[in-house]
Amino acid sequence: VALDRQLVGLVAVADQIKKNSREAIAKLQKMGLEVVMLTGDREETAQAIAREAGVDQVIAGVFPDGKADVVKDLQVQGEKVAMVGDGINDAPALVQAEVGIAIGSGTDVAIDSADIVLMHSDLLDVVTAIRLSQATIKNIKENLFWAFAYNTLGIPIAMGLLYVFGGPLLNPMLAGLAMSFSSVSVVTNALRLRRFKIES
Repeated sequence: VALDRQLVGLVAVADQIKKNSREAIAKLQKMGLEVVMLTGDREETAQAIAREAGVDQVIAGVFPDGKADVVKDLQVQGEKVAMVGDGINDAPALVQAEVGIAIGSGTDVAIDSADIVLMHSDLLDVVTAIRLSQATIKNIKENLFWAFAYNTLGIPIAMGLLYVFGGPLLNPMLAGLAMSFSSVSVVTNALRLRRFKIES
């Protein structure tokens, strides 16, 4: 700001980090995930925001079409990349990443390009999405294990394996009941995901 051609003040404009961003990044790092800030901002600005948010790695000064290239380079190094973005410039990188996560308040292009769309602009939802996906995969593996174990044991008995060795034949009604119990147990185990706690 100048008055009579003399400098009397400076006006600085900067993006403010979103509420809960620092907490979300800390939780992601605690989960063993490597957090990288990928931005088109100047190095100095990006480093200042990264320090405030608790991000260790910063890739700054990236042109819009370069974000997808950065993701590709990380993938070449053997990394599995989840990209979080909300702008038109993020769309190619969201598509390139193994998992694209769009902020719900972002542009339509970013939302259409993403695999997951967060309903709010809270980065803690990223932590929730990852933990929910991990819980889902664990649940699927449990269901597969018990279904295979149950059927590996139950099908030979239903076919008369016990009878071959002098045991009884399994009544078809009991076999049907046992098969229903297998399905009920799998569904009941899956319903445990309803008790999943959302990050707050």
